[in-house]
Amino acid sequence: MRVMIDTNVLLSAVIFHSYNMVRAIQVASWKNNDLLLSTFEIDEAREVVMRKWPEHIDVFEQFLYELSFETVVTPLNPKQGLFEIRDPNDYPVLYSAVIGAADVFVTGDKDFDDVEVDTPAIMTPAEFVTNFAF
Repeated sequence: MRVMIDTNVLLSAVIFHSYNMVRAIQVASWKNNDLLLSTFEIDEAREVVMRKWPEHIDVFEQFLYELSFETVVTPLNPKQGLFEIRDPNDYPVLYSAVIGAADVFVTGDKDFDDVEVDTPAIMTPAEFVTNFAF
């Protein structure tokens, strides 16, 4: 299964050590799964860490270095109109999951609750862990 995690999941795992977020990343990284991160998310996460928690940038970079994941390159100008989303800043994130052929997109962001796409399935970290941790 191909699993993309959202920036908020990544940051909550690294900065706050949130159990569900860490567990979601672990499950997404299991041998039968492919963990996906987009270039957009990685850039966004770095910017947030540098702005809010600059003392954690080395920890964040080390986490990325040690994490096994496939990189999905987010186009500078994603094709518009594939789906409707309240926050236009979230469009490239889900767009990356779509073009990266993710089966599941894991996010804690409520702006994705009402988004209608055939794939990927959009789940909270708790839903993902409940459904796929065995």
